[in-house]
Amino acid sequence: MKKKKESKLYWRKLDNSAKIFPISTGKKYSTVFRLSAVLKEKIDPNLLEEAVKQALEKYSFFKVRMKPGFFWYYFEHNTKCPKIEEEKDYPCKYIDDRRNHNYLFKVTYFEKKVNIDIFHSLTDGNSGTTFFKEILYTYLELKHPEELDEEERRIRKIEYDAEDSYMKNYDRKAKSNASSKKAYILKGPKIPLGAISAIHQIMNLEDLKKVSKQEEATITQYLTAVLIDCIYQENDKKKKGRKPIKVCIPVNLKKYFSSKTMSNFFSYITVEAEMKRDQLDTFQKILDFVKKDFTEKLTEEEIMRTMSANVKIGNHPLIRPIPLILKKAIVRLSYREIRKYTTTTFSNIGRIGIIGKYKDYIDYFLMLIAPEPVEKIKCSSCTFEDKMVFTFTSILQDNQIEKRFYEFLKEKGVQIEIESNGVLDDISRKNQSQNK
Repeated sequence: MKKKKESKLYWRKLDNSAKIFPISTGKKYSTVFRLSAVLKEKIDPNLLEEAVKQALEKYSFFKVRMKPGFFWYYFEHNTKCPKIEEEKDYPCKYIDDRRNHNYLFKVTYFEKKVNIDIFHSLTDGNSGTTFFKEILYTYLELKHPEELDEEERRIRKIEYDAEDSYMKNYDRKAKSNASSKKAYILKGPKIPLGAISAIHQIMNLEDLKKVSKQEEATITQYLTAVLIDCIYQENDKKKKGRKPIKVCIPVNLKKYFSSKTMSNFFSYITVEAEMKRDQLDTFQKILDFVKKDFTEKLTEEEIMRTMSANVKIGNHPLIRPIPLILKKAIVRLSYREIRKYTTTTFSNIGRIGIIGKYKDYIDYFLMLIAPEPVEKIKCSSCTFEDKMVFTFTSILQDNQIEKRFYEFLKEKGVQIEIESNGVLDDISRKNQSQNK
């Protein structure tokens, strides 16, 4: 049975979403996301390396490298072992597969933290989390073999496939209703190329549930409204809300369609806040607008429309026969313009469930997504046990939006702790030194 699975994965196409990423990607636009787990004890790198090897044997889907074809890229089986290194670089950096034995993910560690950076062509956040959890489970079993015995291991199930669920489920007749208005774009002095600021706001989940429930909103709706309000107050208010603040919210399509795929299978909704037109001049008005917009857009019909429109673009009869080398030139010329229809992205992958005794060794999880030249700030969040971590990744030197976000929730009674990678502190010290 195992041999059949390996041969099946020896060569495969990229899924419909994955096709665009290797064509448009580069050092400025990496399309990489990171998942991190902060454990309660220091990492043993040798055991971590063994854990990755064992996890790959169970999830051979990830044991691939990417190769250019004549029309599109494709995956083929990778016979090498990935490198495991101490974390020394910024998160979500462009993955140069030549430096990582051709793998499209990279596992690093630092003290008590384990990271996995994943190129989006390989998979999405939800399936990436499944693979990351397998690495953690295996690592903890190797580290604590007596505590995590056979009874604990038996309750883990591994069941997946590699189908392109977009092609299986999309509706050829569905029509897109995407907005044609360009979004408000964040501006300001940038961090030097290659550096990324990461600010983690670690929240008490019960406090956050309480304030959201008081407003009859979900946590994602509430935080989206807070984010829009902060962007408006700090930046867009000066422009008098002439352009809509657009927040892209990724949606896990497995909640709407039957699928066990490990390939990308997500869509999105775009919350388009016309601040001036709709007189969204208070937080309450913004929140009411966001709740209404979520309700209208998170329906099966609307999700199908958005997903199907994207599938049809990737399979357009005029696009498919274009050689890959020409596709690259066309996409890279147009992609920067396309990105101007989004102000920022907020990806909430929700609760990360850890089974049995394994969760006793984990403090919390983090998720980070790469900012880029147009969407200069991106936001992500995940939940584990009683903690939700909301993360800002940014290439802007100014962090007033992050500060306002923190202060807003603090005033509402949400207990929050702040952690960062110190990039903005380093820049501030350097600027002070130059001004003396």
